[in-house]
Amino acid sequence: MEWEFTPQQVVKGEIGYGLADFRKGLAEEVRQNVGGDTDTFTRTYHLLYDLCYALATSKDLETHLTAYAYDPPTVQFLRELAPVMAANVEMLGAILQRQIMDRVEAGMPLENAVSEVADWHRQTVAEHPPTTH
Repeated sequence: MEWEFTPQQVVKGEIGYGLADFRKGLAEEVRQNVGGDTDTFTRTYHLLYDLCYALATSKDLETHLTAYAYDPPTVQFLRELAPVMAANVEMLGAILQRQIMDRVEAGMPLENAVSEVADWHRQTVAEHPPTTH
């Protein structure tokens, strides 16, 4: 995806770009670049979003790929797309960092803020799947 602002502006709170915006943009990017039916879109979207989230939260690519070891074509697909997704990873990381900083600035200890943002992220992603049309 391309933005008219930087991840640093998101981290600083200068731009109000959040998780819902990111997920909508990623869904649109997947829709434009991946042909196929709803199942293909959904699977590809989730693979790419999970990749972005794993890398944005400092998980090593190879460690992330071990979950797909049973499916070599998926491993190959994700390995090839990881460099292409670098800007998306950076932006998602900025969004998560802003969420953590909001909580720390409100007086929450850092460790609690990180844990709460992880919980918030899980709940948000579960409640708001991407649209398919």
